[in-house]
Order: sequence, then C-alpha cells, then structure tokens
Amino acid sequence: MADTIQFELVSPQEQVASEAVEMVVIPGGEGDLGVLPGHSLLIGTVRPGVIAMHAGGKVTSEIFVAGGFVEINPEACTVLAEEAIPVGALDKSAAASRLDAAQRALGEAGEDARAQASAEAEIKIAEAMVAAAA
Repeated sequence: MADTIQFELVSPQEQVASEAVEMVVIPGGEGDLGVLPGHSLLIGTVRPGVIAMHAGGKVTSEIFVAGGFVEINPEACTVLAEEAIPVGALDKSAAASRLDAAQRALGEAGEDARAQASAEAEIKIAEAMVAAAA
C-alpha cells in the first residue's frame, strides 16, 4: 500500500489543491472523514467546515469549504466544493458580516419556504466560516 493518497480540491472557479498527502480530514455530511491511502470506496456530501491536509505527521494546509461532494477510492480523494478559501485568507470581520446578512435574510424570508431554506443554508456556511477564521 502507498504511503500517500492523491488529494484534489476543486471549486467552480479553480483547482484549489492537488497534492499527495498522508491523510486528509474532510467535514463530511454525517461527521468528519479521515481519509488514508487504501480507503474504501465512498461518495458523500461535504458540510461547511475546514479540510485539513496532513503530511509528515502534522497538518500542512487547511482550507475552508462551504459544502459540496467527496469521492474517495483507495488511491485518490476528490472534493468538489461550492466555495473554497485557504483558512489563512479568511477575514473574520467579513465572515461576521456574512453571518449578519444571512440572519437578516432569514428574518425577512417570512413565509417563503425557499427563501427560508436558502437563508438557513447561508447561516450554516457563515457560522462555519466565522469558526474557521477565529
């Protein structure tokens, strides 16, 4: 078995990461996923949170994702993210403003179920972004 797994992170704008890592930890829809070389086949959802890439026994890179999908096989792990930002590039005040705007949108949604669902999803993203920026 190989010592590394190929990790790919793609957003609608660009390929954010493409590197061989010892392990990657992904915020899965049902809980965090630790992906090592030889991992079982899996397709799943990604919730808003931070992806941590490991090499040399330590975290080498962290990237905030706003959600998406993950495909894992024994040799590779690919994440298709709605939005991806390196944690070091997150702006805490911008994340807080995004959360405030999402909360206002929820308050203004009234009885519109679609607007409520959209605002609730944005709140989850903004809350995760605020936590990652802290």
